Amino acid sequence: MIQVKLMPTGKELTIEENTRLIDLVSEEHKTSYTVCRVGSQIKELNFILSDKNNHMEIEFLGLENIEGGKAYEATLRYVVAMAFHNLYPTIDIRFSYNVSRSIFCEVLNSGFHISRATEPIKTEVKRLIDANLPIERITVTIDEAKKIYQEYRHLDKLEILKYRPENTVHLYKCDNYYDYMHSYMLPSTGCLKDYSIRPYSPGMIIQYPRHELNAEIPEFVEEATYGKTLKQAYKWAKKTNLQTIVNINHKVEENNILDFVQMCEAKHNKMLAELGTNIENDIENIRLIAIAGPSSSGKTTFCNRVRIELLSRGINPVMISMDDYYLEKDEIAKIQNKPIAELDLEHINCLDVELFNKDLFDLINGEEVTLPRFNFQTGKREVGRTIKIDANSPIMIEGIHALNEKLTSSIPKHQKYKIYIAPQTQVNIDDHSPLNTTDLRLIRRIVRDMKFRNCPAADTIRMWPSVRNGEFRWIYPNQEGANYVFNSELAYELCVLRTKALPALREIKSTDDEYLVANRLIKYLKYFRPIEDESLIPCNSLLREFIGGSCFKL
Repeated sequence: MIQVKLMPTGKELTIEENTRLIDLVSEEHKTSYTVCRVGSQIKELNFILSDKNNHMEIEFLGLENIEGGKAYEATLRYVVAMAFHNLYPTIDIRFSYNVSRSIFCEVLNSGFHISRATEPIKTEVKRLIDANLPIERITVTIDEAKKIYQEYRHLDKLEILKYRPENTVHLYKCDNYYDYMHSYMLPSTGCLKDYSIRPYSPGMIIQYPRHELNAEIPEFVEEATYGKTLKQAYKWAKKTNLQTIVNINHKVEENNILDFVQMCEAKHNKMLAELGTNIENDIENIRLIAIAGPSSSGKTTFCNRVRIELLSRGINPVMISMDDYYLEKDEIAKIQNKPIAELDLEHINCLDVELFNKDLFDLINGEEVTLPRFNFQTGKREVGRTIKIDANSPIMIEGIHALNEKLTSSIPKHQKYKIYIAPQTQVNIDDHSPLNTTDLRLIRRIVRDMKFRNCPAADTIRMWPSVRNGEFRWIYPNQEGANYVFNSELAYELCVLRTKALPALREIKSTDDEYLVANRLIKYLKYFRPIEDESLIPCNSLLREFIGGSCFKL
């Protein structure tokens, strides 16, 4: 017998060994949960408790939890792939995240009209869910996995086995179907209650409840500017054959890493040239260039490269720091009506919006302005530089609120050029398992924080949820108002970042709260072939912002 404590109630139970977690849940609540926290680790609901779990705290988690949400989404992909296998066994599909907050599914075989298959697939997915088929996790040898992958035409999964350091492989079996989605899974198909499948040329869109939206399926909105960038990233990855980790590893193994690096950097150069042309063509109207993006997008280096791109066109931008318009904490406390220890320092009311608007208005209208300077050591605002700009000097601002109309309300919209920057990776572990862009940014930040802030990986992971909350509150709502979306992803970067991130992530103990995220990142970082010669990376690359060696003063 073993003892466990159910959280958050603290109720203690004495149960038999070899009890499944799902058996601790009443029948009416079995579909309310997606995964379970056992101690400091996430376990699937089919996990069997043993004496190793004695006196452990157990907490059942639902769709509101990030790991629970990922398990739900992975299981939905699994069931859709199973439906395709059942109806069209010779057809190959690929999932990707090239439509915002949705899964995009495309058929890889030419001549197959997915529009005709959408309704049959929806019907088969519903049948599989209604059947409530158990999903069983099994462990097989590498040789056994090869046979299964060959039988089920998972040739992409077959390829990545070459890079797997372990001698065994985990698979999930449901009825007579085998697949692996590189994620935790739900215990049965019947646990999938909410989803949406509909055609979206040239494939289909699959929507699912989002953990950050209180387990609601977001309304599908055609985000023209952002969606266009996602599709361009997808097309580029497809054109250059860089859609999977195996494809990327082949580039590294061809012993021409310099060409691989320069090819990716050329994509950035092309986008910067396009951006420069757009601004140059309308420079008579553009007086303010506003740049924003989520954490670890490469904003600082990007601003420098935009500045140089514009200088090459005879345009002399002037950078103004939004940080200099921070209010002192006593003032913020009055505005927010909170003690200083509880202040929301990311809120727009932490900035002197009125003064910021006045200074922008005066500068744009040819007046001389003395800017403030915020001293973060003293927490006080001081007198800064005095400047005056000419008609060929647009103002550049960068920050979390840069695209927020409230911050620049004194400037007419036609005088503003808004840029949203974020990495939009279109790389898959295999055809059924796309990589998450947010994880890429987290890996970037882990490497940067270790390099420049002496901050261990665990600390970065611990503060990441707070960072993400700020992004959802202040950045994402304003992204679609951008005139240009810059994709800061570099296809080779995880080959570089893995050499620094993997050792740090492996130092996090399985008993640490941060192990859950660390383990998820390790699961796919280990597949990338390393690029260790950093001299091949240009000194002005956006990647230098995270690994060091930038020619810009960051």
